[in-house]
Amino acid sequence: MDVPVVIRGESTDQRAFREETFTVTVSAHGALVMLAANVALGQKILVMNPFNRDEREGRIAFRGPIHAGLSQVAVEFTQPSPEFWPIDPAPPDWKKS
Repeated sequence: MDVPVVIRGESTDQRAFREETFTVTVSAHGALVMLAANVALGQKILVMNPFNRDEREGRIAFRGPIHAGLSQVAVEFTQPSPEFWPIDPAPPDWKKS
């Protein structure tokens, strides 16, 4: 599901970044996004929905190789957040727990 998001955090060289990007997949627990910023496994970031300005904290759970300046990056929310994504109704296995 292609959803626009804004990712904020610090790159591996301790520089603050704010990047407008998009998701490849989403779930109640996070998303796979395309990211140009250089991030490290386990680091904390913020994910914002630009339409309603809802913001959630997450951590980097996976970082794939760089292709054309972007990496696939898995972001895991600190708390399950099925309501963050514009899916109505949410799939039954997205129950908050």
